Amino acid sequence: MGGMRLPEWIPNGVLAVCLALAAAAGVRAQGHVPAPPAAPAPVLAPAAPAAEVPRHRFADRQNAWLFAGVAAARTLDYFSTLNMRRRGRHEMLLTDEVVDNHAAFAAIEAAGTAVTLGAAYLFHRYGHHRLERWTSRIHIGLATGGAIRNYALQSAHPAPLPPGP
Repeated sequence: MGGMRLPEWIPNGVLAVCLALAAAAGVRAQGHVPAPPAAPAPVLAPAAPAAEVPRHRFADRQNAWLFAGVAAARTLDYFSTLNMRRRGRHEMLLTDEVVDNHAAFAAIEAAGTAVTLGAAYLFHRYGHHRLERWTSRIHIGLATGGAIRNYALQSAHPAPLPPGP
């Protein structure tokens, strides 16, 4: 990547998302094989039914607000990145040519939103409802934080020269 240096939070954020996804997949894929009992246990009372995981529709009110928040955060990130480029700064995660091609950059932002919705659906489908909600919350936080950072950066344009003698 030449002389480009990534901020410290990017590798940690990517690592955290990968670990969360791996843990969720591992919990689902892991089969529990009980050890054979040493002696039959006496039955004292009928076992209580296992607590039912609260089910909800995927397109419920809370997810609708979360997905709207993801779309809004990605839109804010889109405009803050264009503002940053107009001020002479360089994009770190994408090439400047991609960002300067507004249609391609908008498609990438929309794809990022779609990936979050897809991940949330997979979590919902396999019963990981807390992860389903947290996927959108984390995405909103990261995209909004990136937009705030973009707006907070100093312009890279050179200072104008003072008037001549």
